[in-house]
Amino acid sequence: MNVPHYIGVDVGTSSVRAAVVKQNGKIVAKSTEKIKIWEPAANFYLQSSENIWRAVIQAVRTVVDQSGVSKNFIHGIGFDATCSLVVLDKEGEPVSVCPKDLEKIHSYSGKDCDIIMWMDHRAEDEAKFINSTKHEALKCLGGHMSLEMQPPKLLWLKKNLPDSWKKAHHFFDLPDFLTWKATESSTRSLCSLVCKWSYHADNKGIQGWNQDFYRTIGLEDLLQDDAKKIGTKVQSPGTPCGSGLCDSVAIAMGLKAGTPVGTSIVDAHAGVLGCVGCIPKECANPDPLPLPDLTSRMVVISGTSVCHMIMSQNPYFVPGVWGPYYSAILPGLYNAEGGQSAGGQLIDKLIESHPAYTQAVREAETLKNKPVHIHDYLNNCLNTYMQQDELPFVSHLARDYHVYPDFHGNRSPLADPTLKGMICGMSLSMNVKDLAIQYLATVQALAYGTRHIIDEMKKAGHSVDIIYMCGGLSKNRLYMETHADVLGIPVVLPDEEELVLVGSAILGASASKDFGTIQDAMLTMCGEGKIIRPSESQTGFHDKKYKVFRKMAEDQYKYKSIMES
Repeated sequence: MNVPHYIGVDVGTSSVRAAVVKQNGKIVAKSTEKIKIWEPAANFYLQSSENIWRAVIQAVRTVVDQSGVSKNFIHGIGFDATCSLVVLDKEGEPVSVCPKDLEKIHSYSGKDCDIIMWMDHRAEDEAKFINSTKHEALKCLGGHMSLEMQPPKLLWLKKNLPDSWKKAHHFFDLPDFLTWKATESSTRSLCSLVCKWSYHADNKGIQGWNQDFYRTIGLEDLLQDDAKKIGTKVQSPGTPCGSGLCDSVAIAMGLKAGTPVGTSIVDAHAGVLGCVGCIPKECANPDPLPLPDLTSRMVVISGTSVCHMIMSQNPYFVPGVWGPYYSAILPGLYNAEGGQSAGGQLIDKLIESHPAYTQAVREAETLKNKPVHIHDYLNNCLNTYMQQDELPFVSHLARDYHVYPDFHGNRSPLADPTLKGMICGMSLSMNVKDLAIQYLATVQALAYGTRHIIDEMKKAGHSVDIIYMCGGLSKNRLYMETHADVLGIPVVLPDEEELVLVGSAILGASASKDFGTIQDAMLTMCGEGKIIRPSESQTGFHDKKYKVFRKMAEDQYKYKSIMES
C-alpha cells in the first residue's frame, strides 16, 4: 500500500460514492451513501447541500478506513457531481429554492431545499425565452439552451422567489460547491461554467463571462462585483484548488490537511477521463489492432440519463448537441455532448410499471438459488424465447414492438423538452414474455437515439469510429451488444466498472503533481478492457427499426399540429 493513491468522489443523482484508487487505476475500496431527493410538485426536484456534504464526509471517511491506505499515501482527491444548482447566502448557509406554498404543504425547511437538481424542469418558460433571443452564445449549445442548464433556473429564481434571490450570495454548480466546502476556495471549474453557464473560452486565449448574453436575458445583476456570486476565478479540471483540504474537513475525512484537491468536473465528463484512455487487450498485443485517435472515440456514460461525449481538435457545431466547449475536459481539445434525459431511469420505469414485474422479480430472486438482477433475468428470458420462436437473433423478438424513448423530453439532437414517449405494438398480453419484449424494445430505442445523435455529429464533421461505455448500464450485456449492432462500430468495455470514480480520482492525481499533465494521469490510470464487435448480419433489421424510430418522432409532431389546428 506504500504507493501513491487518490480519492475519487462522485455525487450522483441519488447517492454519493467514494473510492480509493491506486496510481495504476485499480480501485482498492469504495463506499456509498444515499442522499435525499424531494419532489414537491411535478417537474420540481430538490436536494439539500447539507445532506449531500454530510454524505460526502461519511463516504470518504468510510472508504479511507476500509482501504487500509495510510493518509500519508493519499496524494490527492477529486470531486465530480451532477450539474445541479446550489444556492447559499453570505454566510454560506442554505437558501430555499422551493416556493413557500410547497414548503408549507410538505413541511419543508429552507435547509431542506437549497439545490435545484439537474433534472428539475420548472424553468421551461425561461428556457423558451432565452432561446427566443437567438443570442450568439446559443451557438455553442446546438442552438438551444436546455432547461437543465443554469441560466434558465437562475432566471426562474429571480422571477419567482425574489426573497431567495436577494439573500443569495453564492450560486454554485454542485461540483464547485464540493471543492468550496473541501478547501474554502470559491474557484470555479471551467468544465462546469462553459458547459452549463454559457461561460466563454476558446483556443484564441479569450475567456470570461459573456456579459452581453447575461444582460440580454435579464441576469445582468450577476455580473456585479466581478461576477463574485457566480465565479471570479476559473480553473481547468484537475488544477490544484486552493491550498488543499482545510483542517476541519481533513480531520472529518481522516486525511492530511493540505491534501491536494483537483478542480472539479461534471459527472459525465469524469466518465470520459476515467474511460477514454483505456486500451483494449486486443489493441495491446504484440500485433495490435489499430485503435482510433482520442478524437474519434465517443464515450457513452449510461446511467439514470445518458451522455454522449466526444473530443475534437476543431470546433464542430451540431444542432441540438451541446458544445463545442474548449478545454472542458482536456486542455486544448474541444468537446461536444449529446444526451438522453432518461436512460436507465426509462428502462426501470417501463419494467417496474408492467403488470408482470412482481412475478419477474420473484422468479429472478429464486433463479439458480441465488438472486439475479432483473436485467440479467430478462436477458436470460429473451434467449429462451428466441429459441422457442426459432428466431435467428434475440433482437427479432421486438420486430413489431417499437418504443420512442423521450418520456422526459429530448435532449439531443432535437433539443425539445416537450416531446413524450411512445409505444407501438402493445397487445392484451400481460405475461413475463411481454415484459421482456417491452424491455428489449426500450433498450433498442435508446440505441437508436444514440445513432440519431451520432448521425448528426458526423454531418457536422465529427469522426466516431469506436464507442467506450461506462455507467451502470454498461454492466448490461444486452445494452452493450445492442449498441454495437445498431451503430455498426465496436464498443469498448473497460475492465474497471467504476469509471466515473476513476475519472474523479484522476483529478486528484493531476492536482498532486505526481504526473506531468492530466492527460498523463488519464493514460496511466484508465487500464485495459475488451471489445464487443457488431453483428453485420443484423444491420438490415436495425436499419428498418431505426426508420420506424425516426418516423415516430415525425408523427408526434404531426399529432401536435393536428391538436393545435
